[in-house]
Amino acid sequence: MNLAIFGATGSIGASTLDVVARHPERYRVFALTANGSAEQLAELCRRHRPRYAVLSGVSRNTTMEREFASLGVELLFGAEALEVVARHPETRTVMAAIVGAAGLASTLAAVRAGKRVLLANKEALVMAGPLAMRAARQSGAQILPVDSEHNAVFQCLGTSKDPRKVILTASGGPFRATALESLDSVTPEQACAHPNWTMGRKISVDSATMMNKGLEVIEARWLFDLPAERIEVLIHPQSIVHSLVEYADGSVIAQLSNPDMRVPIANALAYPERMASGAQPLDLCLVRNLSFERADPARFPCLGLAYAALRAGGTAPAVLNAANEIAVDAFLAGRLAFTGIAGVIADTLAAVPAGPADDLAQVMEADARARQVARGRVMALAA
Repeated sequence: MNLAIFGATGSIGASTLDVVARHPERYRVFALTANGSAEQLAELCRRHRPRYAVLSGVSRNTTMEREFASLGVELLFGAEALEVVARHPETRTVMAAIVGAAGLASTLAAVRAGKRVLLANKEALVMAGPLAMRAARQSGAQILPVDSEHNAVFQCLGTSKDPRKVILTASGGPFRATALESLDSVTPEQACAHPNWTMGRKISVDSATMMNKGLEVIEARWLFDLPAERIEVLIHPQSIVHSLVEYADGSVIAQLSNPDMRVPIANALAYPERMASGAQPLDLCLVRNLSFERADPARFPCLGLAYAALRAGGTAPAVLNAANEIAVDAFLAGRLAFTGIAGVIADTLAAVPAGPADDLAQVMEADARARQVARGRVMALAA
């Protein structure tokens, strides 16, 4: 099976390549992409020998082209090249792992082309859930969730499509028990020190604020066709139970594994079969304790903002996502306090009313407007 990995130099890309390397008889790495990490991408190409490589954030460079050509790889440039690879007739499966709104267009291109899309990019469904799901129905594309929580729900659902509710679990991040009055002074390094998972800086901050769980609630709404009131979030510090599904008869089915992204990646790659992921098997005797608690809205206001945006509908989730990306970037750059992230998002949602999201142009217009407002709010707070 020809596989294109979008976001190959990130943590999901690395885990995907690890799984694929364990099954060379099943998968061929057809294309690898990165934003601007040319050296990292070249090293991956040396190891995996794809037909195509894409540097989506780089203008054409003939020196780079020659370097990649010496590896037998055709190097393409610019964001449009992602869509070319996504639509390529020899691309069978796309791992959509580009972080943030930057992954939206290429993910939609793969869906519209009827590919099997392994979805690790939350923002595609957060920003354009109705568009993506409608495109999948029209093209016959198969969207398989890779986020550990959504993949767990997918596994628990099986052939049943009408649960009473789904329960997404969250670790609570590094500040689950930190005194509230101390949160204003936490540093980016502290926020990125996730207790259970190894992730990129942006998603680590999202985990610390629980915005990642808010985005996952919106994503779950579209993946599983459920209203907000049937999607619940519980904090589970051990990160062993990745999600649960409750049924009308009172049964609750859970998916458990060690916190290793190779588990959901292998599940999505091999579906409907199973194959080895390389993850350590779960030993429940070593786990000993599985605990759950409700999220404190005062500690995690971003989660409530996400539910509000989902209920508002239209372009509100796109506004939420855009404001969050700007606020997190400002925090990581030292220009915004950790507790200021939620404030910037709330102010942006209030300033940019939700409009219709009937096409991609409307979504991107709302995204651009929200980014402008959020930047202004960050500047005002820094003044």
